[in-house]
Amino acid sequence: MINTAFALAFAGQGAQFAGMGADIYAAYPAARKVFDEADKILGYSLSSLCFQGKEEDLTACAHCQPAIFTMSASILAVLQESPGFTVVACGGLSLGEWTALVAAGCCDFPTALRLVQRRGQLMDEACRRHPGAMAAVLGAEPAEVETLCRECDIDIANLNCPGQIVVSGLDEKVTKFQERGQTQGLKTMRLNVAGAYHSRLMQEAADEFRQCLQDVTLQAPSCLLVQNFPGTAMSSPDEIKENLCRQITGTVRWESCLRLMLERTNCVLEIGPGKVQAGLLKRISKETDVRSLNSAFALQQFLTPTSADERH
Repeated sequence: MINTAFALAFAGQGAQFAGMGADIYAAYPAARKVFDEADKILGYSLSSLCFQGKEEDLTACAHCQPAIFTMSASILAVLQESPGFTVVACGGLSLGEWTALVAAGCCDFPTALRLVQRRGQLMDEACRRHPGAMAAVLGAEPAEVETLCRECDIDIANLNCPGQIVVSGLDEKVTKFQERGQTQGLKTMRLNVAGAYHSRLMQEAADEFRQCLQDVTLQAPSCLLVQNFPGTAMSSPDEIKENLCRQITGTVRWESCLRLMLERTNCVLEIGPGKVQAGLLKRISKETDVRSLNSAFALQQFLTPTSADERH
């Protein structure tokens, strides 16, 4: 039995990999139910795309976003069947915010999946209209990066953790930022993404997505829910909806979100593909107990701890 109160940090876009979720689907009926439901809702076999598709098949937002969301939701479903599983806080990095909404009881899985699918389609369309790029800046101060972004006419996309900032904008302007940054001693790294997410280039996608949300009713969260755009905890359904739109073009204040969750508990579960959150959390607090639940093996280890790893 699991008796610890957990914070949940859900994976965002970029964590996808070919074959993701196949072992979880095979091992857990609750996860299988989620993937099967997603296939029916979407009208195509998302499960086959995740389990047998190639890496490049999962790159486009229209495929990647529903895939990561569904895998994360399938792991959440397994955890929710476990006696004593208690969530005191949740949040997600960019796309992961949608799984956090489901975890907090704000939105059901079918509604969220349909919106995630549309979100991905709109962002793909924006990428085709406005060829963009993103780059990570390592070890720099936010004020220094902000000044250079203004000079190069690009945006800060992510404040992930101490020493890791991501910038976003038109391809040639990100290149200009990197070149100027190098002369100032900044270490930058171009990211392998399809466009300029969390920048002004996504404005059309955000505007259209706001229309998609007009008739959607969200519930107040059942636990602490942190949101990317304000970097704070939110409880008003209307404000949550607005932040979901503003997040598409605005800066993701993920470090602030993680710190708020750590005020509630030092035990964090990273849910979804990859181990990005574990790395970010350790840079914020080395004492944090973070478990990356990204495979059937990791889930089994977590749900059936040995005597040396009991959770109290």
